[in-house]
Amino acid sequence: MRTAGEKQFYAFALILALLKDLPKDWTVRLLYDIACQIHRSLLKWNIMPEWTGQIDFGVSVFHAYSHQWTCQLWYHPWKSEKWGLSDGEGCERFWSELRRLIPGLRVTGVFEDYRDMG
Repeated sequence: MRTAGEKQFYAFALILALLKDLPKDWTVRLLYDIACQIHRSLLKWNIMPEWTGQIDFGVSVFHAYSHQWTCQLWYHPWKSEKWGLSDGEGCERFWSELRRLIPGLRVTGVFEDYRDMG
């Protein structure tokens, strides 16, 4: 889990941080580009076994079509009623809209740290 590409331990850390603050009887539905790999790793390496039953995994629609057919059968959100009409791309759309703010927020010139000036 420490190779190039998607770093799964970041996903595990985020999931664990979320689940620690939620009631044990809640189910978390996770739509992620590589949710199938995350789910497989959790089961294969017995990572967070106490939480595994509390999570439903799905692959966001845009990415699901590039996965193998068996993966799509298990993880495509539109093949299960529990996901409703969600496509898992809400954050992608949000960040796409924010990209217009980047030029105005970019810092140019010499940065002086005024905290160090006594």
